[in-house]
Amino acid sequence: MASRAASEADRQAASPRARLGILWLSHLVPYPPRGGVLQRSFNLLRSVAERHDVHLLAFNQRALLPTAEALERSVVELRRFCASVHALPIPSDERPLGRQRTYLRSLVSARPFTARWLYSKDMEGRIREILTRHHIDLVHVDTISLATFARLLANYGRVLNHNGVESQMMAQRASLERNPAARFYMAQEAWKLRRYETAVCGAFDLNVTCSCLDSTRLAGHVPGVMVEEIPNGVDLSYFRPTGGQEEERSLVAVGGMTWYPNRRAMIWFARDIWPLLKREEPDVCMTVIGREPPPEVVRLGQRDPAYRAVGFVEDIRPVVARAQVYVCPIRDGGGTRLKVLDALAMGKAMVAHPIAVEGIDVEPGEHLLIAETPKQFVEKIRLLFATPELRTRLAEEGRRLVEEKYDFERIGAKLNRLYEGIVARRRDGSSPGLGGRGRTSRTRSSPRNSPGTPRQDGSRIGCCRPSPPEASSARRRREDSRTEAIDRSPPRTIPAPGEG
Repeated sequence: MASRAASEADRQAASPRARLGILWLSHLVPYPPRGGVLQRSFNLLRSVAERHDVHLLAFNQRALLPTAEALERSVVELRRFCASVHALPIPSDERPLGRQRTYLRSLVSARPFTARWLYSKDMEGRIREILTRHHIDLVHVDTISLATFARLLANYGRVLNHNGVESQMMAQRASLERNPAARFYMAQEAWKLRRYETAVCGAFDLNVTCSCLDSTRLAGHVPGVMVEEIPNGVDLSYFRPTGGQEEERSLVAVGGMTWYPNRRAMIWFARDIWPLLKREEPDVCMTVIGREPPPEVVRLGQRDPAYRAVGFVEDIRPVVARAQVYVCPIRDGGGTRLKVLDALAMGKAMVAHPIAVEGIDVEPGEHLLIAETPKQFVEKIRLLFATPELRTRLAEEGRRLVEEKYDFERIGAKLNRLYEGIVARRRDGSSPGLGGRGRTSRTRSSPRNSPGTPRQDGSRIGCCRPSPPEASSARRRREDSRTEAIDRSPPRTIPAPGEG
């Protein structure tokens, strides 16, 4: 044991820059990696920890890990590859009506709820402790909600991750909200978030987004921001085609319905698409996977035995594998949907709304089919039911796409290179940055050197400049008018923790 420790010490002494010290700040404990942001955070964290010494400091969201035993199991798993792991409670979770009180305070504050809900003196103290006890070269901040601690990190490389552009997602959510009071609150939050993004994002060496579409959105109101895409990916060894028997005329949809885009999508499917589909395909059946399905979805399952809302499932792969067609009717939100990549990796024929595949380099008719209205969803689903050769071709091309572009191993290697470039520039005494890898208020075109990929109607979806569907144009005009009115010029200073 002593000789192994000595060998490790000799190796690091001989190559002092080979392994960086990285502090990874997270708003959740990223294990188990069951979908969405958990999946992204876990896989990127693991990739970085294979090459560098990562100290994970995370808040525990009790909705994800409700018991001390569950939290301890997750910490043990993460310590298998992290140099250290520390988890803290979220202060608002520890007080009666704590989350609601934070919402109310944000109503009368210039700072958005997103910038307030994770402030913690204990977190601030633990950050200072880790920076003092360990050699740290760079700090990865996994969400803008934790940017409030950036003032503590001025002497280190700083990277801010965006799972979506929060102001854009909130403005979009407000435009779809029917309740006037909720719509007003969301519109105010979108305004505050946009100002906050403008204030804080430029202070980081690098902002990381999930797609060049999100990079374009962020750069649009944060002049001079350094931005680079680290796309969402998929574990190709875990999600893969099984070759098993599929159930005739069967659908599957996946997504935790505590997240509003998933919840709205499945309510829309249950109300507007399912009745039309049943009329045309009486033998159709559907399985909806995801925790906390809304009452409308539960009631449909109670009335119609062909529609099954099964809630949370430990391993979605057997259920997904049995379905002939995967549907993703998400019409709002941001970032890129890992569920789409997972389904493509499993070789599933898919029908999706164009917003559900924003930022993913798919071509309609080659990797999946696109539908924007209930009638189109029914038509495309029926086409796949009736055309086995089309299902097979889409499945093969979808799998090929994720193998070429969305393997988490390759994506993690890119993130490591970006980290190393930032630290090298700081050590050389030059201005923080990416050594030519990043862009300043500019983003790449899509991987196909086009603004996006063509829809079946001739318009375009995908990477950099989405062309919204005709049916969504009114909603997008409302969103644009709201965001255009937002002040673009607050000073780029990071509010001190606890301010506002």
